[in-house]
Amino acid sequence: MRDTIYALSTGQPPAGVAVIRISGPATRFGLETVTGSIPPARMARFCAIRNSAGELLDQGLALFFPAPRSFTGEDVAELQIHGSRASVSAVLAALSALDGFRPAEAGEFTRRAFENGRMDLTAVEGLADLIRAETESQRRQALSQSGGRLKDLYEGWATRLTRARALIEADIDFSDEDDIPGSVADSIWPDIGLLAEEIGRHLAGARAGEIIRSGFRVALIGPPNVGKSSLLNCLAQRDVAIVSDMAGTTRDVIEVRLDIAGHLVLMMDTAGIRGSDNPVELEGIRRSLLAAGDANLVLELRGLTGSEPPSAEIPGLSGDRLVVWTKADLKETSGTPAAGIAVSSKSGAGVDTLIAAIAERLYALDAGMEDAVPTRERHIQLLKECVAELDAALAEADAPLEIRSERLRAASHALGKITGTVDVEHLLGVIFSEFCVGK
Repeated sequence: MRDTIYALSTGQPPAGVAVIRISGPATRFGLETVTGSIPPARMARFCAIRNSAGELLDQGLALFFPAPRSFTGEDVAELQIHGSRASVSAVLAALSALDGFRPAEAGEFTRRAFENGRMDLTAVEGLADLIRAETESQRRQALSQSGGRLKDLYEGWATRLTRARALIEADIDFSDEDDIPGSVADSIWPDIGLLAEEIGRHLAGARAGEIIRSGFRVALIGPPNVGKSSLLNCLAQRDVAIVSDMAGTTRDVIEVRLDIAGHLVLMMDTAGIRGSDNPVELEGIRRSLLAAGDANLVLELRGLTGSEPPSAEIPGLSGDRLVVWTKADLKETSGTPAAGIAVSSKSGAGVDTLIAAIAERLYALDAGMEDAVPTRERHIQLLKECVAELDAALAEADAPLEIRSERLRAASHALGKITGTVDVEHLLGVIFSEFCVGK
């Protein structure tokens, strides 16, 4: 018989309330042992919580969710108790003393939900992202995915492929029958072409989905003493980088996570770009240029005082760039150039304008994104594999129907790997390891 698992599902104590979750075949027995009775399904009941010796451990609420209408698909119970370390330890110890009970492993509740058909892999991944969501855009995207939007989309595509393959099989097996019309190509291949286009458009939103999930990367690039670290501290509203008049203070990339317009923005301070004989500083400069190359936006900092070398001479800058003129509060500045945004990290002047300029790019990201988009590299690679098989089936117009049908089978298999309906055992350990114990 399968073990019954239990774990603290809320944060580590102390806390106002702690929730202990139980799932498995002995859930009813365990709940009755520690509370004395089974509450009505999905209704909270106030009760005393005792160990098997009858010792009072705490008082709280007990809930019971009978299978299969539960999170894991098994009998599930929750105990809501006081969130002290002593209370939590006592109740967990009481459960560990019961036959067939053991502590849950990381992600084991969610894995059981997947194995019992309560969730598909895209919903599992969406739930993992929802637990880790830091911004509003991440919350919305993860909630949509955990709610089954990707599953519904991919299963709809798989159904169309199944129908096409069934018609091909009918054409192959019953081509001599009078009630089976001639070739099915006219009814199948136009829809396969449309399906390939739909998946292609879906893939076009992958970049936006990944940026929302992982963060919009912004690199602060410029010569030494141009004010990169000061601007980073100003945007973060705390001292995260050392500010000094000595050139070359920053030797490595410093990353700060910011919430701008409801999006996660990874703001990166970098080493000043200049000629140097110091191998440590040269390594910092190399990493700065790599960060700029990987960034979604480069803030090219230039000093309005004119005392720094022009960052236009910095090699390798490409992509989306925004010129930011720093030290706008100094008396010796000669006015704002026509291009770019002038800011003062000291007074805060112009910083709101800079944040608004970054936010515009984030809004554009939202506007160009569908409701459901692929958010992980494995989704993207499997969708590309699916499209490649569909394109090959369409291109092989003169090939035997058996070969073209095999292409459709491979495309359907790739979709099935995304949702977890086929051949994903090797992925499960990686996916569920992302979860905390208790989920």
